[in-house]
Amino acid sequence: MTAATAQMGEIETMKRSWPQDLLASVVVFLVALPLCLGVAIASGAPPALGLITGIIGGLVVGTLAGSPLQVSGPAAGLAVLCYQLVDEHGLIMMGVVGLIAGALQLIAGIARLGQWFRAISPSVIHGMLAGIGVLILGSQFHVMIDDSPRGSGIENLLSIPEAIYKAIFPMAMDSHHLAAITGVATIAAILIWNQFKPKQLSMVPAPLIAVIVGTIVAATAGFDIKRVAVPDNIVASLNIPTMEALQRGLTMEILLLGVVFAFVASAETLLCATAVDQMHTGPRTKYDKELRAQGIGNMLCGAVGALPMTGVIVRSSANVQAGAKSRLSAIMHGAWILATVVALPWLLALIPTAALAAILVYTGYKLVNIAQIKKIASYGRVELAIYFATLGGIVVFDLLTGVIIGFVLATAKVVYTFTHVRVDLEDDEMAARTDVFLHGSATFFSIPRLASVLETVKPGREVHVHVEHLDHIDHACLDMLGAWEKQHKATGGSMVMEWQDLHDRYASPYQKMQDASDERGDGPKKARPVLEPAA
Repeated sequence: MTAATAQMGEIETMKRSWPQDLLASVVVFLVALPLCLGVAIASGAPPALGLITGIIGGLVVGTLAGSPLQVSGPAAGLAVLCYQLVDEHGLIMMGVVGLIAGALQLIAGIARLGQWFRAISPSVIHGMLAGIGVLILGSQFHVMIDDSPRGSGIENLLSIPEAIYKAIFPMAMDSHHLAAITGVATIAAILIWNQFKPKQLSMVPAPLIAVIVGTIVAATAGFDIKRVAVPDNIVASLNIPTMEALQRGLTMEILLLGVVFAFVASAETLLCATAVDQMHTGPRTKYDKELRAQGIGNMLCGAVGALPMTGVIVRSSANVQAGAKSRLSAIMHGAWILATVVALPWLLALIPTAALAAILVYTGYKLVNIAQIKKIASYGRVELAIYFATLGGIVVFDLLTGVIIGFVLATAKVVYTFTHVRVDLEDDEMAARTDVFLHGSATFFSIPRLASVLETVKPGREVHVHVEHLDHIDHACLDMLGAWEKQHKATGGSMVMEWQDLHDRYASPYQKMQDASDERGDGPKKARPVLEPAA
């Protein structure tokens, strides 16, 4: 199918499915609106910059996306990085880093590197998401009581008891307890709605209900707490990089941050796209196209100084569950955000920041997916160790360090798996026989280990080498076994090796069919390849 034919088919799908896409776009808009505001606040940026990212994610990336049902916007997964960036380098540098990250994503998409961003151990990815969740929970817990986050993830977590004390035992003129009441009511609304929502209203997202409840609680009780600051004119909120900021973008520190943002945003986007593909039976993701769309979107966000974006699983899953059939729903959700910002900024200004922070506290908790931890544990203790090492590295150090720790450990595990062989000997003194059992991967790395064990075999023994438990054996090991067999025969011994097991394992499917035909006697006889070491 040519690109033009595929495009025509997609246009026809949009024409047929626009009623379903219209309904889905409203649902996604109701999910996205509070998250755009909340993620911006968690990133240390004005809420308007999160809304701008949501608009670009819908109107631009929705149009260009390689995953038609994925919805892009500001993501909780980047909030920690954004907060550190703003805290250390100032808000003006957010656009510069966004430009760098977007350009790298665009180049990676053009170079067809989209599939390679998926070549990351699931333990590292889920450890990264959990670490981000812990950091978000720790920082937003303080915002939920109208307090300021501390300097690091560890400090945020260790000071949570202090925040609880402030909420329960407020000092004079403090509003921590009022904000805490609003936040607790917001989280309670999420939990109750998820558990008891009527079937007729199942499409109404819990974050929207939670924001409404938190806003009503604060308004009816007359709480004097912080509200969302949304300008009457969103153009006035643009954070366009200055020439000085662009020049700072050429420094190694800022360039490295751009690489980190590009890597994390791409990994999160493509992981999300894979998950979305599993939710529906429609068109599959074109990873390089999606990466190019994300690059263009992040470059546009960088040009106006808005938050960087990724594909977001919360919005995307809501889109699929609401019955979306084409990219039209993602595009229209961006239009609804734009219309709200232009026509109803006064409505957004009624929302307490404590309510948005409470939603992110709950989101952070959900990112630490207990079910996923159990699933990873089923693959062994090593995978679980990689998961917690990644999580711990992110919380204790920073996101990049944590991901590097996890990646190095995952790579070390692969290297160990493909270079490690276990050799077990069983001696039968009565029969003067020694059985050698090989487990794992027998490669040239394994020759010293294998040779040292074979040297302990007594002369004159009948040696049986069992290979049924091997995952792989290379030519170097086969040559070494052949050389050892000649030496052993010189002492009066013999060696029996299960060559048929090796042949069956490495033979091509065609060869296996031919072998079966030979055994039945209903096909022409072919010479069978011999998998034996050189004499």
